[in-house]
Amino acid sequence: MTERAIIVMKFGGTSVATAEGRSAIARRVTEAIELGCAPVVVVSAMGRVGAPYATDTLLSLVSDMPSDERERDLLLSTGEIISAVVVAHGLRAAGVDAIALTGAEAGIGTDGVHENAHIAEVYPAPLLDSIGRGLVPVVAGFQGIGPDGHLTTLGRGGSDTTACALGVALEAQAVEIYTDVDGVMTADPRACPDASVLDVIRADELFQMARHGSRVVHTPAAELALASGLALRVRNTYTDHPGTLVADISAYQPRALATAVSHATGIARVKVMLPANEGSPAHTSAQAHVYRAMADAGVSLDMFTPLGELLVFTVAEKDIGRARAVLDGLGLEHEVLAGLSKITLVGAGMHGVPGVMARLTEALAEAQVTVLQTADSHTTISVLVPGEFTGAAVSALHQAFDLSL
Repeated sequence: MTERAIIVMKFGGTSVATAEGRSAIARRVTEAIELGCAPVVVVSAMGRVGAPYATDTLLSLVSDMPSDERERDLLLSTGEIISAVVVAHGLRAAGVDAIALTGAEAGIGTDGVHENAHIAEVYPAPLLDSIGRGLVPVVAGFQGIGPDGHLTTLGRGGSDTTACALGVALEAQAVEIYTDVDGVMTADPRACPDASVLDVIRADELFQMARHGSRVVHTPAAELALASGLALRVRNTYTDHPGTLVADISAYQPRALATAVSHATGIARVKVMLPANEGSPAHTSAQAHVYRAMADAGVSLDMFTPLGELLVFTVAEKDIGRARAVLDGLGLEHEVLAGLSKITLVGAGMHGVPGVMARLTEALAEAQVTVLQTADSHTTISVLVPGEFTGAAVSALHQAFDLSL
């Protein structure tokens, strides 16, 4: 075991893909070493759609041919492996001894589910051995090995989860996720020009932001940070901005009603006409059959609300076909309205405070935003709106809850 404090540093594919980005990575790693830390680097696949080794580009190689999920995982994993090798070479060129490792070589074990695996166990011995030999491990993110010995991938954004899982297993001093923005923002700046960087965010708020559409951090990574109390910071690869500290909820109390606004597009609302009278056993049984059949078909439901003889819920637009097939199979009449967005106000400070919903609906009414449905929890309020109102709704809530201050 090294006596130096371990720090896990995750870098995205856009920085890995360019000489400028790789130089910035080498600078970050060198700075960590000079501070007396033992860095462990995690990398994503290089570039975005269209780049030669980007995830979607790799998938396109077999998109029009018969393939299976095990082989797609093999193909997808190569993007991160290429990145690990390239970054390890770049570090050595900068005078830093480094070694590239696949997820399996880094000791990451998964539950074996192809294309959307969960990390089940991390065996830290290989990484500790590399650190003990004075090497900087450069780990291919987004992947691990299942119980049957087959390689599996963790779903889009899974390199963030790799970094957080390694941070927990290695008892790291910190995990730093480097992106091309200065930190976690109060809203997506493409939808709300007044969005600003948060100095601090609670781990439960980050989890809710990720779950409701924010793409800064992968949802399972945010969940790990919440469950473990992991010291996590989101920073910009290229600037010296301090970024956003993700705080343990036991040590940081919310300073305002709301913290951020997240949004997700490409949503469809499904209305199902249920048989029998509301509250009857047959009515309840019909609901249960819908939920079970959707689960068995792999369709994720959200914002589900029984309304008399109607059952209303939302699905991702990509799942409309499967949802319709399920309902047709059950012989249930249904209507689908696509092209919607879910806007979510996030804030641990909202819990138990009167008037939050009134303030939210008044702001949307003033902005002339049509609200189709609502849902809430202790730390969130979500509204479903037609897609054309996305920017107006995000900006209205951002302004109404003083998030630009």
